[in-house]
Amino acid sequence: MDEVTLRDYLKVIFRQKWAIVVTIITVTIVTALGLWIKTPVYEAQVKMLVSAQKGVESPYYRDLVGYQNIQVALTQSEIVKSTPVMERALKIIGPRGLDFEKKYASFPKKLFIGFRAFLTEKYFSWKKMNKQERDDTARRLELKALKNNTKVEPIRDTNLFVLSYKDLDPNAVATIANAISRSYVIFDLEQQLAELQIKYGEKNFSIIQLKESIAKMEQNLAGTALSNVEAIGPASVKIIEQATPPIKPEGLSKITILALAFFSSIFLGILLTFFLEYMEQTFRSPQDIEKILQIPFLGSISKTPNPEAFQHLAEQIYFEMKDRNVKIALVTSTFPKEGVSLAVTEIAKHLSRIKGHKILVIDANLRNPTIHKRFGLDNETGLAEVLEEKITFDKVRAEINSNLYILTAGKAELNPMVLIESKRMSDFFKSIKEKFDAIIIDSPNLRETKDALGLSISAEGVILMINEGKTRRQTAQCALEMLKRKMGKAIFIGAILGNRTFVLPKKIYERI
Repeated sequence: MDEVTLRDYLKVIFRQKWAIVVTIITVTIVTALGLWIKTPVYEAQVKMLVSAQKGVESPYYRDLVGYQNIQVALTQSEIVKSTPVMERALKIIGPRGLDFEKKYASFPKKLFIGFRAFLTEKYFSWKKMNKQERDDTARRLELKALKNNTKVEPIRDTNLFVLSYKDLDPNAVATIANAISRSYVIFDLEQQLAELQIKYGEKNFSIIQLKESIAKMEQNLAGTALSNVEAIGPASVKIIEQATPPIKPEGLSKITILALAFFSSIFLGILLTFFLEYMEQTFRSPQDIEKILQIPFLGSISKTPNPEAFQHLAEQIYFEMKDRNVKIALVTSTFPKEGVSLAVTEIAKHLSRIKGHKILVIDANLRNPTIHKRFGLDNETGLAEVLEEKITFDKVRAEINSNLYILTAGKAELNPMVLIESKRMSDFFKSIKEKFDAIIIDSPNLRETKDALGLSISAEGVILMINEGKTRRQTAQCALEMLKRKMGKAIFIGAILGNRTFVLPKKIYERI
């Protein structure tokens, strides 16, 4: 198994950099819009104690003392959100309307709230509700919202719990939290009163004292600040710490959330790049060619080819051909327009001019010839006429320089496949083989025709052109299998990676 290096990881990141950029922009914009649309919520808290201690003996309260602290706190916390407690608090708060949030919301949210209120009114009309029924329904909805916005959390290993209330109005949230806690205390006092009335009747001093405490607490139910003594009161649940108006909305600040979203989007973008790379089914590197196709990598041609790249490629191909005793090399591809003609032209030019090798280029693409255009030649006669025995090779070949010769495709009157698979094709190659140091054949692609398969019978070696980011791995594997079954004694010289991209910046590439 090949060792994965830091450079490999960086290549993936730089290759898929647009996925990271798009992820960052998308997450940041969505987060910013969400923060803009979201209405700020404020929270106020009241700290309460469950003492379960009374000046009057009562089985209910006496038993509470024996319970585990956490059980008592949990029991009482459920009572806080009960309907009797909440309804008393709601009477003090008063109706706020179904579109209460509109006053504090952003413009888009106001539109949504208005639309929601409109639908609610339509629903009331559809149900044919009178004013009283509408008010009752609205009241139930407000009661439900009050319960949902109230939370009770026991404090571990104590008899304390925290009553929290969330609201859109920063000026009212503490008042409402205090009103709920006091409504809860009144409810607790009423439970004591009921116990004592059953036991002692109406004239008992303790009963009178409890009634006075309930009346006094109801006067202060509106949520205004009380003295600590008044807040504690005689109930089995006591207000230890009253709610105060919050300084800022709950949660993290918008700047902090945006910063977290930005850095999280970078991490998410990197994960996305590796997922996209994992899902990628095209060739991305020379290592892919050698690992997947198991044939030698000869060289690459970048998106903007330079002479040095062709020089290296030409030398590597010629070395492989000499080492394997191959003189006739067929260059083909799996798809059209993968740069076969360009590669053949530049390789032949370099080998003939720089290295001084005697090279023959044959355009065997009888259906869609292009080599003649690259050398500025006509295509009136060529390989087709030679195979049809209308003209000899020596008369039709074009001499570009003393070492480079071109045989254009010509214009076939017969089916190109008939000419390619004929005995005359193999005899033709045998007759000219010894006249050149190397013969390079420009072949049609494997997808559109079977001409390349027929040509591989007469060739001694095959070079496959692979395009980075375009040629699918499965397609190239199928092409290799077809060629192996057809080409007989010919061998695979290797593969050229076209459209090569070097994603790493030069400075990074040199340092790692």
